[in-house]
Amino acid sequence: MEKLDTRPRLRPRGGGLPGLFIGFTYPLRTLRLLLQQKSLWPYVLTPLAINIVLGITLYTLGVRWGLRLVDNWMLRLTNWLGPAWLDTTVQVLTPVIQGGLILLLFIVLGFVLLQFGSILGSPFYGQLSEKIEILRAGKLEAPESMGAGAILIDIWRAILFELKKLLLLAGIGLPLLLCNFIPGVGTLIATGGGITLASLLVCLDMFDAPLERRRLKFRQKLGIVFRGLPASGSFALASFFLVSIPLMNLLAIPVCVAAGTLFFCDRILHSPTEST
Repeated sequence: MEKLDTRPRLRPRGGGLPGLFIGFTYPLRTLRLLLQQKSLWPYVLTPLAINIVLGITLYTLGVRWGLRLVDNWMLRLTNWLGPAWLDTTVQVLTPVIQGGLILLLFIVLGFVLLQFGSILGSPFYGQLSEKIEILRAGKLEAPESMGAGAILIDIWRAILFELKKLLLLAGIGLPLLLCNFIPGVGTLIATGGGITLASLLVCLDMFDAPLERRRLKFRQKLGIVFRGLPASGSFALASFFLVSIPLMNLLAIPVCVAAGTLFFCDRILHSPTEST
């Protein structure tokens, strides 16, 4: 007799137009869950304390250096244009360009904080994800233990995951950067594509805890994000927006990591007995 497969299957649900709005709500749903389940607080407060120390250091050094860099770029731009170009139009565009560069600076700092905060807080995020999956799904699927070698395998997989994200960033990000040289729509394409790419990378980080427990390959993780559209896309955009806001991102990172597991349990994890 053929053995019945009782393991949960991963079938992401995009949800169509309603899913587009549902994805945005998962950080708020997670806040409500955290308020209801006080047993989860230690796994949020500890990485939050780590993020505060890391964030203060990063923004103190990064903002000072970044603003100095923006001022140097604006000075070079002014010298390059020359006095004849300093008419009313250029004077209006100068603060717009400067504001855009400062906004880009904060987005980059938020992204860096996410990467380092995720690495330093990973033991707590992993336990937080496990607790939420047990609460939401009723059980936890964990990889088979391989003894002392399991730690080395986990470290190697984590390194490969980060390297593949960097390759994805370089492979798509560099062509997008070159789009800025296309007259007219080039900057628009580069900006929209850059936000989409950054949101995708953030989404991979938020989904990684439950997906990594199942030892999925990088392409499989990407496939789950794409098959979960548009819900996964709106969740990714909401997470990217939250982790890019200074100070708010200190709390947003652990909340969005927890939201990724909540999203996974609700919209990706299904048992074989569920109807399609």
